[in-house]
Amino acid sequence: MNMGTLRDLQYALQEKIEELRQRDALIDELELELDQKDELIQKLQNELDKYRSVIKPATQQVVKQTELHEHQRTKRQAISAEPTAINIQDLSHVRLPFYPKSPQSKDLIKDSILDNDFMKNLELSQIQEIVDCMYPVEYGKDSCIIKEGDVGSLVYVMEDGRVEVTKDSVKLCTMGPGKVFGELAILYNCTRTATIKTLTNVKLWAIDRQCFQTIMMRTGLIKHTEYMEFLKSVPTFHELPEEILSKLADVLEEVNVTREDKSNGDPVYLRSMGKGDWFGEKALQGEDIRTANVIAAETVTCLVIDRDSFKHLIGGLEEVSSKGCEDAEVKARIIPSQVVQLDSRYEAENSFFSNISLVDFNIIDTLGVGGFGRVELVQLKSDEVKTFAMKILKKRHIVDTRQQEHIRSEKLIMQEAHSDFIVRLYRTFKDSKYLYMLMEACLGGELWTILRDRGSFEDSTTRFYTACVVEAFAYLHSKGIIYRDLKPENLILDHRGYAKLVDFGFAKKIGFGKKTWTFCGTPEYVAPEIILNKGHDISADYWSLGILMFELLTGSPPFSGPDPMKTYNIILRGIDMIEFPKKITKNAANLIKKLCRDNPSERLGNLKNGVKDIQKHKWFEGFNWEGLRKGTLTPPIIPNVISPMDTSNFDNFPEDKEDPPPDDNSGWDNNF
Repeated sequence: MNMGTLRDLQYALQEKIEELRQRDALIDELELELDQKDELIQKLQNELDKYRSVIKPATQQVVKQTELHEHQRTKRQAISAEPTAINIQDLSHVRLPFYPKSPQSKDLIKDSILDNDFMKNLELSQIQEIVDCMYPVEYGKDSCIIKEGDVGSLVYVMEDGRVEVTKDSVKLCTMGPGKVFGELAILYNCTRTATIKTLTNVKLWAIDRQCFQTIMMRTGLIKHTEYMEFLKSVPTFHELPEEILSKLADVLEEVNVTREDKSNGDPVYLRSMGKGDWFGEKALQGEDIRTANVIAAETVTCLVIDRDSFKHLIGGLEEVSSKGCEDAEVKARIIPSQVVQLDSRYEAENSFFSNISLVDFNIIDTLGVGGFGRVELVQLKSDEVKTFAMKILKKRHIVDTRQQEHIRSEKLIMQEAHSDFIVRLYRTFKDSKYLYMLMEACLGGELWTILRDRGSFEDSTTRFYTACVVEAFAYLHSKGIIYRDLKPENLILDHRGYAKLVDFGFAKKIGFGKKTWTFCGTPEYVAPEIILNKGHDISADYWSLGILMFELLTGSPPFSGPDPMKTYNIILRGIDMIEFPKKITKNAANLIKKLCRDNPSERLGNLKNGVKDIQKHKWFEGFNWEGLRKGTLTPPIIPNVISPMDTSNFDNFPEDKEDPPPDDNSGWDNNF
């Protein structure tokens, strides 16, 4: 190449660079202009609101304000399906019912499912099984199929006839053949949200929750078990701990390979491979150059993992084989010296609390009211400055909703949780009507109340509370415990202003590399794999952490619909479909999107470095984690707590007038 050409190229390059620089400058200018226009719109909007409020009659205004306030004030109820009746291990042997159908009926059911916002997300093999399992139901004209408020467990597909849908006696629409309805009931035990009456004779196909759940769980489980067996047969992976193999099985993808007859030169035949053989594992160790051709002799299905996924998930092979088993053990261990300190601290505490009974307390005031009962601030009669939070649960209600297992799990997990970011449970009592949980009193109020009153939080305020949750999660997850009900309602401030997790009704010890299948959580915070019944693990907690960040920064969660089913459908569309408001900074948005990846194995917090990836994220740059752990970091909001009896940071609640029936203690062990 002669010098002239080189100079021409350099000159052209300079020109291009200059052109790009001018474009960048123009983009910056336009962005600035946009921001200014946004501000102007906001200003005009505020002005308009002012004028409107002046023009409207004062009375109307008052009504609107209180209505708005009432609407914002409602706390969200969490939901939980009753535990699956089937043992997970027996799932693959369960015989599903089969009802013969005409090809037309099969197509109609399949098309209806694919036309339904929720069910179209299922895998084709699952849809096929649902089609086979559905059984016929017929109703005459003017019959009621579903009644608003009733508890339901069936989902229907309409084949013939027409129905009318009403809610609160208001007609919403009519539906004809090819429509799915009642789908919320196959997720969990819930009351029907509308009434459906027949306008003509109607032919339907139906499937119940138990059968649906079995289909949903089985698909994933059988595939996972097959993949695990397959990975164990590969010598390279042979030594890896179960937990790591399980993660690998989650990211394996099936790829179809077809034969292509194009050969350059004459390749030397080495060997043929069949089902269960593996190849290409050297690429995982970082070797880019392939040492042989692998050619499909017919259409072949391969399971594939790429080096990036592998590295993100578990690091290089050398790392894994050296860290391997010890890593999984260390994860579940606390350093012995810490244990000794903990033991001495908690032994004294245990002996103190084992000597007191219910009659030793006075009730001062109510701190909160929930689905199962209430929380009272109580004081020791013998030492009035010693106050506690006493959670009082109605036994009958727990038995009726079959939540004994959840309550028992809540007790065991909380009693063993010794973390500054988790509310302490000291002791439990019971009598004929109630269960009592004696807990540490945190008098700074609920984060939910503060968020409600302030509307939303600053970036740095959100960072502090998110960090408190990260610490609580790191502690729980290191013990193989999943939390499953993160939301502002379940974060409470102590008198210093530090946030702690409360309410462990949905927490569960699942161990490492294992999944669980019960549908539970609060609709806006539920991860997609819980909705699709794919089995979930600690990565579902990191999903909810992303949702919490979004809600604290903006005042409302990113996914929210008029009813739970609509909310789930919006969640299944994914975080990329959500428009992020301007007030969420670039780094915060980046972290939220990394926490809310659809695929659980790609979520930050669930990769090979675990929770460290979150702590080292740009949004936390310069954050003093050590100060947070030691309690020396100044919280963004310091609550006003005058004394151990001060309940002024909590809302006022009416007394509980209801006297529940006693429970005969069936289904309760004696040591609660």
